[in-house]
Amino acid sequence: MSRSSLDRARRLWADLARVPVVFPERGEASVVASPGSWMCPPGWAGIVALDGALLATVPEPGMVEPLRGALLRHLDLDLARLARRLPVREVLGPAALAYLDDDDFVAAHGEVEILPAGHPDVLALIASVDERDAAECGLEEVDSPVFVLREGREVIAASGHRTWLDTAAHLSVLTASGHRGRGLARMVASAAVAHALGKGLLPQWRARPEASRRVARALGFQEYGEQISVHLTT
Repeated sequence: MSRSSLDRARRLWADLARVPVVFPERGEASVVASPGSWMCPPGWAGIVALDGALLATVPEPGMVEPLRGALLRHLDLDLARLARRLPVREVLGPAALAYLDDDDFVAAHGEVEILPAGHPDVLALIASVDERDAAECGLEEVDSPVFVLREGREVIAASGHRTWLDTAAHLSVLTASGHRGRGLARMVASAAVAHALGKGLLPQWRARPEASRRVARALGFQEYGEQISVHLTT
């Protein structure tokens, strides 16, 4: 991925902090107090690692220096191991952050159908999987068209994206439980990525399951960091 695309990702996460901040340079860590941060649930701390640097938001000013000190001491740790060094009540993540631009994209060709977001057939697919898969995919939150594959009348794979701050296209993809391992996710996600690139957006793939990360890599996404939310003890 080009340096300009990585810089777009860095600016995106700095803007999601919802207070004036610049994403730090490699080897550095910045922590800011932001009760309204969009990097994490309200009242939590959000930590993003990108290209060897860390940016975090905390809900209270008194948490800034303790967390910054912990981050600087453990810059070499992945976020899962870092969270185990922090005084936390609960953890969400970490999830890998992957991006691509036009030159990275490896399209998967196939005939897909286009449906509007919130179409009943897409909602039926979401309802057919367990709650964890439904929440993980985020397909109910997309604001793009949804690219789908059917078997008969049933939608068995779908993908779309949600625009973040007019900058990134946050990808969502879901395949019906009985149809996984057939390359369907890659096919529908490829159509969603092509749509995002056509809109001038930066495709972003955030995922925890290895199967989802494999789909992203097959399309040309490169992992540049991770994101985690932690509910710190006070």
